[in-house]
Amino acid sequence: MPGLTIGDTIPNLEFDTNQGRIKLHDFIGDSWTIIFSHPGDFTPVCTTELGKMAAYASKFDERGVKLLGLSCDDVKSHNQWIKDIEAYTPGCKVTYPIIADPNREIIKQLNMVDPDEKDPSGKQVPSRALHIVGPDKKVKLSFLYPASTGRNMDEVVRAVDSLQMASKHKVATPANWKQGDPVVISPSVSKDQAKEMFPKGYQTVDLPSKMDYLRFTNVV
Repeated sequence: MPGLTIGDTIPNLEFDTNQGRIKLHDFIGDSWTIIFSHPGDFTPVCTTELGKMAAYASKFDERGVKLLGLSCDDVKSHNQWIKDIEAYTPGCKVTYPIIADPNREIIKQLNMVDPDEKDPSGKQVPSRALHIVGPDKKVKLSFLYPASTGRNMDEVVRAVDSLQMASKHKVATPANWKQGDPVVISPSVSKDQAKEMFPKGYQTVDLPSKMDYLRFTNVV
């Protein structure tokens, strides 16, 4: 569906959460932020996801990333649901706020509306969406899953690592990359620039095309 996407500035919404009223840009501040939505409180996949996100909170904190959940139910419902989330994932504490959106207005502005799913009253519900937002308040990456498919938090961490590295260096991460693996040098970097930027060297892959665009380095 059309709406908020990569490169767009996240709207400066104000909303209620289980931790009080929040203005989105103030919450983000100078940090990276992950905003993730869920079809509803007291639903099976969402309960596992919020627990897993809480279990990974320290990994995101190490990377300077804030977490912000969303479900269309109200704050009272969220507070009750958190008890189930923490019980299902022993040792986890839901320390991040969860947005309440009972009128289904915030999900529209954040492009998180499921095109097919409806609640028992026929109202639209959130998709299983996730936006990674940079300190500049722009959407850097979005995941969109159907209600039937739970997210992989290792992939979310990996994506954050890739985005943060690319924001500091003119590199990109290849398929299946993980922290510590070689990265590729951006095609926009010339040979002379690459020698200056990566003085410890890089390797160019010999391809049938004889074009030298696939350059790996370990120095970032």
